Amino acid sequence: MTVDPQRMLKRPSSQAEAPIGDSEVAQTVAQVIADVRADGDEAVRRYSAAFDSWQPDSFRLGAAQIEAVVASVPTTVLDDIRFVQKQVGDFARAQRESLRDVEVETFPGVFLGHKNIPVSAAGAYIPGGRYPLTASAHMTVVTAKVAGVDRVAATTPPNQGAIPPVSVAAMHLAGAEEVYVLGGVQAVAALALGTETIDPVHILAGPGNAYVAEAKRQLFGEVGIDLFAGPTEVLIIADDSADPFVVAVDLLSQAEHGPDSPAVLVTTSERVGRETVEWIDRLLVDMPTRNIAAQAWRDHGAVHLVDTLDQAYTLGDQYASEHVQILTEQPREALEKMRDYGALFLGENTCVSFGDKVIGTNHVLPTQGAARYTGGLWVGKYLRTVTYQEIRDRSSSAFFGELCGRMSRLENFEGHARSGDVRAAEFDSAGIPWLTVPDAS
Repeated sequence: MTVDPQRMLKRPSSQAEAPIGDSEVAQTVAQVIADVRADGDEAVRRYSAAFDSWQPDSFRLGAAQIEAVVASVPTTVLDDIRFVQKQVGDFARAQRESLRDVEVETFPGVFLGHKNIPVSAAGAYIPGGRYPLTASAHMTVVTAKVAGVDRVAATTPPNQGAIPPVSVAAMHLAGAEEVYVLGGVQAVAALALGTETIDPVHILAGPGNAYVAEAKRQLFGEVGIDLFAGPTEVLIIADDSADPFVVAVDLLSQAEHGPDSPAVLVTTSERVGRETVEWIDRLLVDMPTRNIAAQAWRDHGAVHLVDTLDQAYTLGDQYASEHVQILTEQPREALEKMRDYGALFLGENTCVSFGDKVIGTNHVLPTQGAARYTGGLWVGKYLRTVTYQEIRDRSSSAFFGELCGRMSRLENFEGHARSGDVRAAEFDSAGIPWLTVPDAS
């Protein structure tokens, strides 16, 4: 459906129309990657000192260091981390069990199959800085270990020149074999390319700032990545049964992620829409993260008024938002009627913050419309589905050999055709007309 701007109760400011991509960021990232590729540990150390004022003897924490860090974290915090990691692990295991290896006999004596094999090594990036996203350790490391990844190397930036205890504890408890205190592009590049002291991984996972996201984009191909991720997004669909106070709180809960985080309401109720805007203005006054959330709401916030919930679902699919929250009388209706979203949160008892922090589904999700073609991080991202083939019946091999010969010659692939001819002749060289055997004399 086409959005009617006259029915928007709140519009994003013109500042929201920023171009996608940043050439300055891209150039900076490219230079860091090139230097790490050329100079390895020396470049990593140089950039860590420049960007984070951090240059320890080793970026990797030893067992004794990890033990001491974990011991410094309050027991109640460790218990909470373990509980949340169990929720993530239990759901990831259910996902893993839904993936079956397959073998079928498609023709007499012809067996085709696939196996789901985990990657050997994964890198997990756990953001730090303004918001140390400890929960990302659960999402990236626990999920990788459930998938069967042998080696998980997890890294997080220092916190004002010091080791961040809670993030390190979460990485360790999640099962990471290697724990690094190293942030930014230099960390991503080191894990992807390898250095003298850091072995390369096969896939990178985890959210990060614009520089980390750009580094993953530039390194994709040399290494796998979970997905391209931009600013956090939330879209709420509400009818007249929704509580405007709850809607406002939930929109702001995601707007505080960053000044470029879209927070959108689509509602069939003008009353809910207008009261939500009023509540947001009131709540922002004393919100600790007001400076960030207020800018995000001003520049990227929107409230759409539509006639029916079907129109709301259609508009929601056009946004293809990272998080879609359904605050309606029949929230499960959205499961049947929507298709383009990163994650769906159904009913007032559920909120996006639960998904971000504690409930067990993965919070690494597609943004900027990517939900139209991909889901978020899950156990399957760490698996490769590979195929195998076996023909046990010689007559079936001869049948496919003849077919292969005909089909290959249609495309002028004589080598392919001859490979089929050999099987068609049932391994009898006398039956292969193009075969000439050199005179032994």
